[in-house]
Amino acid sequence: MTQPKPTPVPHGVPAPAAVLRPAPEAPIRVLLADDQALLRSAFRVLVDSEPDMRVVGEAADGAQAVELARATRADVVLMDIRMPGTDGLAATRLISADPELSAVRVVMLTTFEVDEYVVQSLRAGASGFLGKGAEPDELLNAIRIAAAGEALLSPAATKGLIATFLAQGGSAGEGPDSAEYGERLAALTVREREVLVLVAGGHSNDQIAERLAVSPLTVKTHVNRAMAKLGARDRAQLVVIAYESGLVRPRTD
Repeated sequence: MTQPKPTPVPHGVPAPAAVLRPAPEAPIRVLLADDQALLRSAFRVLVDSEPDMRVVGEAADGAQAVELARATRADVVLMDIRMPGTDGLAATRLISADPELSAVRVVMLTTFEVDEYVVQSLRAGASGFLGKGAEPDELLNAIRIAAAGEALLSPAATKGLIATFLAQGGSAGEGPDSAEYGERLAALTVREREVLVLVAGGHSNDQIAERLAVSPLTVKTHVNRAMAKLGARDRAQLVVIAYESGLVRPRTD
């Protein structure tokens, strides 16, 4: 069969360029850590049903979760607090202390039975927490929020639990003492301290921007600088530091 001849391109007219399609963003890599196989299976089905995320591993205890976090380079770990052997708190501390895993974000799964566990999880380096009874959309949203580097902090939940626990004398933790916090806080500018107080109040960047009459990008810059100066991994750690340093006083009513 005679092949059709290509259409000649007139002199001086560039040939049509190939259409370049942007490469799709890599999906969020999720690691599931829970000692209940049935629950892990349910989470896997839910996560893998989303086009922008996929499960890269399952762990039945904390030690395995740390090992798989290193092997898979997961973006987000859904970590159960209570697991046999190495529990979720210990595993989160190990992940947070490993420089090679600095980009890994941990979302603690809890039944909210003990408020102290929530505070301990944030101290350990978790980006936030989520109840096991959360709706599917809440779980998926939590993964996306954590992967984006934000923290799962709401005024009604995390802040209230932290305030209540610290008001009951739970400020002594594994972090720096109050003197060291004072030195770090002294490095903050007036505006950075102001933003830190509002972050501890559970306000979003948009809400802080509106209150201070600045752009959300400016607020984000202040938040990032405060995290760097205070040695905080993310927004969740800023809240803990704000309360434990005494910069923000918990309400007891």
